[in-house]
Amino acid sequence: MTYETGSGPGEAPTPTPTVVLVHGAFAESASWDDVIADLIRRGYPTLAVANPLRGLAEDAAYLRSVIDSIDGPVVVAGHSYGGSVQSEAAEGASNVTALVYIASFQLEPGESTGELADKYPGGELGPTLVPRPFPAADGSTGSDLYIKPEEFRRVFAADVDEEITELLAATQRPIAAKALEDKATKAAWRTIPSWALITTQDLAIPANSMRFMAERAGSHAVEVDASHAVSVSQPAVVGEIIDAAARATAR
Repeated sequence: MTYETGSGPGEAPTPTPTVVLVHGAFAESASWDDVIADLIRRGYPTLAVANPLRGLAEDAAYLRSVIDSIDGPVVVAGHSYGGSVQSEAAEGASNVTALVYIASFQLEPGESTGELADKYPGGELGPTLVPRPFPAADGSTGSDLYIKPEEFRRVFAADVDEEITELLAATQRPIAAKALEDKATKAAWRTIPSWALITTQDLAIPANSMRFMAERAGSHAVEVDASHAVSVSQPAVVGEIIDAAARATAR
């Protein structure tokens, strides 16, 4: 399927980009379900990646392998820690036309996800996290972080129905503590046009942190009155900013 944005008389239609969705910590690919439905209605081929959540370099390498396997243009949209991963993964990827940060992180090299989460007051996620040991591939023991189920709705998804948040809490995928401490080495937003959806009722990433990162990156920023789980509570808003990014960067 193609759309004509960016095509003049006598020119071939612009290929529709594939949208690659990258979830963050304490979520999984199904958290994008309603966004995927919205994007499919708009005509976009869409792929929600299973982010390993093991470490920034490892997660970025996996995402880059997915990006490199796709023919044609790609728009990458990352939620939360997924934004850290896409900034690392997409640098130098010639087929990535736009980056969309959904309640997300836009790191500079040398910064960590945890550092930017704490840059401004208002974040309440840290005290709700519970560490659990897991065996790492090198034989050492790592630490996985989970949100306490009884705190999940308040800090992560306050504008989502309670029945749904119970499912989200039960299916949350933990993140290795190491991943939040890892320092970025790349910043793809320096060379790829970017958009940022800032969630003003977010208790996981303070809105001022997102504003700081978006302004620094020169991103096209949109604010929405939503919790951190905006892809669940307001999927049409998420679909709209992804669509705007795709159309604005159509080749």
